[in-house]
Amino acid sequence: MASKASPPKKLTPDFYATDYLKFFGAGALAACGTHGAATPIDVVKTRIQVDDKLKGQNMIRAARTIVAGEGASALLTGFGPTAVGYLVQGGGKFMGYEFFKKKFVDLAGTEQTATKYRMPIYLSASAAGEFFADIALCPLEATRIRLVSQRGFATGLASGFMRLAREEGLRGFYSGFVPLVCKQIPYAVGQFSVHEFANEAIFRAMGNERKAKLSHLESTGVELASGMAAGVAAAVLSHPADTLLSAINKGAGDKSQSTTTRMFGLAKEFGPMRLLTAGLAPRIVMTVGLVAGQFVIYAQCKQLVSAPPGIEIHKEE
Repeated sequence: MASKASPPKKLTPDFYATDYLKFFGAGALAACGTHGAATPIDVVKTRIQVDDKLKGQNMIRAARTIVAGEGASALLTGFGPTAVGYLVQGGGKFMGYEFFKKKFVDLAGTEQTATKYRMPIYLSASAAGEFFADIALCPLEATRIRLVSQRGFATGLASGFMRLAREEGLRGFYSGFVPLVCKQIPYAVGQFSVHEFANEAIFRAMGNERKAKLSHLESTGVELASGMAAGVAAAVLSHPADTLLSAINKGAGDKSQSTTTRMFGLAKEFGPMRLLTAGLAPRIVMTVGLVAGQFVIYAQCKQLVSAPPGIEIHKEE
């Protein structure tokens, strides 16, 4: 009697609902904590982008101008929607990346194929995870930008959210969805793909034996270094759409036109230099801190709750 063939070896480990909940929680804490702490930088960056009085000023000078005219509390404008929005978005983004990366690796069929096509896997997984996270983020991001760019719009998250809902409804919340996706997907693509390749380069340089003996502090250092490289990429790739998003949520452009039409019209009006450079320096500073901090906190939180490690498809040689 012929023996039964052994089942094929699984390409990736099984992740259960509790594992994805851990991924979500770790990502939520990482994104909420870093974005909340960076609120003053984001306020200055947004005002440089949309306030004619501040255009051309550097970050420090613009911050002093804002504090002199509106008080130090103005630098915390939008803290509520920032914290809540990125709590949801960060959890969804990190969980989504882990989910879609596993699915795409499994679809590759073999470890060799997955490794060969790891770049498309990183790009597709990060883009898919970010897209669904942005659906939840967009209303809160629209509220945040309205609070920052329109002085006196509301006193905080709840009142700003309710006013926007009352006056403009879903259209107001999602008027910036297309440019938000155009900003966040390049951001996520830069964040995750460059982080993966930076980790791969670092681990390849040190070798498998050294990698296996890394201390907790050394592992944190690797996450910090790869996160900083990823932050620069995320900032540069997402900056043009970030400038347009700030302008659209402030009400710039012809509101009778579709969001996409407004976006292209504003891009033509602003010109390439303003899109690529206005507020870019503070955005790089902010994003490097955000992304590096997120990966460090994400790794620490995963370890604390005993979440499974992410799937690696790095090329060893």
